[in-house]
Amino acid sequence: MMLKAIDHAMFQAAIWVKHGARVTGALVVIVALLVPRVQAGEKWYPIDVDVWTPPFNDLRQREPKTYTPLAKARQGWRIRVFIPHLKDAYWLGVNYGLIDEARRLGVRLSIFEAGGYDQLEVQRRQIEDALADKPDGLIIGAISQDGLNDLVAKAADMGIPVLDLINGISSKKISARAAVSFWDMGYQAGVYLRRLQEEGGASLKVAWFPGPFGAGWVADGNAGFHKAIEGSAIQILETKFGDTGRAVQGTLIEEALDRFPGEINCIAGTAVTAEAAVKILRKRGLADKITTIAYYYGPGVHRGIRRGDIAAAPSDLTVVQARIAVDVMVRLLEKKDYFKHVAPRVTIVDDKTIGDWDASTTLAPRGFRPIFSINEQQ
Repeated sequence: MMLKAIDHAMFQAAIWVKHGARVTGALVVIVALLVPRVQAGEKWYPIDVDVWTPPFNDLRQREPKTYTPLAKARQGWRIRVFIPHLKDAYWLGVNYGLIDEARRLGVRLSIFEAGGYDQLEVQRRQIEDALADKPDGLIIGAISQDGLNDLVAKAADMGIPVLDLINGISSKKISARAAVSFWDMGYQAGVYLRRLQEEGGASLKVAWFPGPFGAGWVADGNAGFHKAIEGSAIQILETKFGDTGRAVQGTLIEEALDRFPGEINCIAGTAVTAEAAVKILRKRGLADKITTIAYYYGPGVHRGIRRGDIAAAPSDLTVVQARIAVDVMVRLLEKKDYFKHVAPRVTIVDDKTIGDWDASTTLAPRGFRPIFSINEQQ
């Protein structure tokens, strides 16, 4: 009976995704008991983290710490989570980490995805609707760094804590932040590219695709990448911003290749950029002539590195960031000690390190997919 119930729920999920997501941005409420526990019994902790001291400082002043989460929540807190989309596997990893940790702790969790980085108004409406329901806490992966500040203030006035997850919110009224600095991510990708250039000796010309303009993580990643290659023999021929959907990134790559025929030595950008570039370069017969680097991680990047199609990418331990976010929120609600600004440490992955690297810190288990439901009684 349980297997039949699971199959039915997954079938319903497919129906809701197909017919509802484009209209509303899709309410994703994960029913934890229906999610297969692929790595049952395995602890993700303790884990090395960086703690920003003081919290939220712009100078990236940090202290190394070890993170160990709570064993269990005191009660089934109602937590609402808002993410930009589920169009690429990066946010699927976030989805998995949130859900698995919520189940481990015993809290209720609802996830709302807005449908893309061009859907700020959808995300605003989702948060406004959630506030009307007076949840215990909000976790926000923001579409815009500044565009939600009034809603964060409203939540604070209502006594509802807000945790900034991954993307960055500029409001001074957030309660905590679980987010690797994407400056570090862009910087590590740039350092790797710089090392390749110095080892090869020849100058490099790069087409750079940092992601959607206006998102806080993109601004940070762009700044870090530029800092890493400053003063090197690496030239950025073009910087093109755009949503992290496969179609958008593919179009931007094609346009750059047409605009600079025979000039581009490297394509660098988002995980989706790198995944799209692999197919485009192969189709154009350029796979052996142009190096591809991502500045964050995903399953497609993972496969690309294994196959030699993608040179490298830093990982921000996506799944672990999501787990930490849920644990910090529970600590906030239960008035327990917590790190106000914390994140796992960035790890660079290439063909030399991928064999020993623990991919479960970053990628959802194979076959995992979100289950859509509105049952909050689990």
